[in-house]
Amino acid sequence: MNILGPDYLVFGVDDLVTCARYLTDYGLKPIGVDQTGGRFEALDGTAVILRARDDARLPAPMETATQLRETVYGVADEDDLQAIERELRKDREVHRGNDGVLRCVDDMGFALGFQISQRRPITLPAEAVNAPGDVIRRQVNELGLTANQQALPRSLSHVVYFVPDAARSEAFYRRLGFVCTDRFTGVGPFMRPAGTQDHHTLFLIQTPPAMKGIEHFTFHMGGPTEVMLAGTRFVEKGYTSFWGPGRHQLGSNWFWYFKSPLGCNVEYDADMDLHDDQWTAREAAPGADNSQYFLFAHQAKWAPGGPPPGKSKAPEPVA
Repeated sequence: MNILGPDYLVFGVDDLVTCARYLTDYGLKPIGVDQTGGRFEALDGTAVILRARDDARLPAPMETATQLRETVYGVADEDDLQAIERELRKDREVHRGNDGVLRCVDDMGFALGFQISQRRPITLPAEAVNAPGDVIRRQVNELGLTANQQALPRSLSHVVYFVPDAARSEAFYRRLGFVCTDRFTGVGPFMRPAGTQDHHTLFLIQTPPAMKGIEHFTFHMGGPTEVMLAGTRFVEKGYTSFWGPGRHQLGSNWFWYFKSPLGCNVEYDADMDLHDDQWTAREAAPGADNSQYFLFAHQAKWAPGGPPPGKSKAPEPVA
């Protein structure tokens, strides 16, 4: 079952206008957006779809407050869709919509879909770094960064679920060809489907039932500088940084998370490890020491001669 990764996520939200502005400011391209919602695409066509919470087109909501209503994965071809359908029909209802999406509900109650992937091929250079001892990666007189350089989401990377039974949820996705690449002890696994070498497209976190839902989603950027640049611009637009910037240990990806009106966090990420079936999954204790190699905190721009970063100028003495 050659599942490539998530093609799109569907949200039923309380405030369409605010959520649409957020996704646009994040860097996704609005497609067909009107008063009922619309699609917000990365450069390869992977996307987030917004609808009003009570939109009749949406799958039924969960019993919790999560605003995620559906996760749709892309697969390589029709044979993969048929293989997934045969497996899922063993113990649950499955149907194909008029849009060609094969739909079901997973063991935790998440609405799940599969389609022949609609993502578009993109050809874009990654960030080039020059370092002593290596060949020249960025040519002489080629600038590493300019003030107006684009930093746009390239592809939907992964989704993270809060689940009340991580072991049962992991077993369900293993049926569909996902494998565990790494795990946090007592928390849950990072999982990679067969059609990609990305460290993970799904991470499962064990939580109480009342928390069930999406914790965050993220799009891949072109490198760590794009994470920093896009994140800085997002902060300057008034959005609240939640975690980062920094670099994870498991997966090695650079990250920067932000709060969102979609009821979850939203991340920029870059430079994730790639693995194949020869990889042996690691296990680590949960906690800060194993969550990131390093972590920064955003500060306003600063120049020598001014007050130290994060501090205001000292008041003038009163005569």
